[in-house]
Amino acid sequence: MKWTVQQLNGLKSKGLTIDEIVDLNELKKIDPQIREISPVHVTGEAIFSKNLISFPLDIKGEMTLPCSRSLLDVKFPFHIQVKEVFSLDDYAWVSEDEAEDVHTLEGDTLDLVPYIMEHILLEIPLQLISEKADEKGLQSGQDWELITEENKQDRIDPRLADLAKFFDKQ
Repeated sequence: MKWTVQQLNGLKSKGLTIDEIVDLNELKKIDPQIREISPVHVTGEAIFSKNLISFPLDIKGEMTLPCSRSLLDVKFPFHIQVKEVFSLDDYAWVSEDEAEDVHTLEGDTLDLVPYIMEHILLEIPLQLISEKADEKGLQSGQDWELITEENKQDRIDPRLADLAKFFDKQ
């Protein structure tokens, strides 16, 4: 998924369709939270206009992440639809609104893999709870207890229990 500017200019009349399986195991080195990642299926096309080229991409795959509660492995499927726009010419005119979304090429090659990796990293959820964690009844542990809206009451922190009795003495 790497092309030179000359190759892209030659493909303007023919068009460019993308349908590739990409191995992105290097994501595990970038984010140690990713325990495993399946080969990623990337489909899309290149749309040429003036000196701009845009890639509407469909990215599908599955990664294994740790459960936030129990650290068990959780398979997390992802399906991302993105659009990346590149300027093939340093002097291409782009409106101010589009300027943030247009990437300039470094050198004379265009490589989509770093942009695909960036979108996958952005898909990682902040919290992921395994169904097995609920099945195993992981509701408490040493010095912690899971409090949900259903079992939430006027709980007093055991460390502050004596302080709660202070006003009862008067």
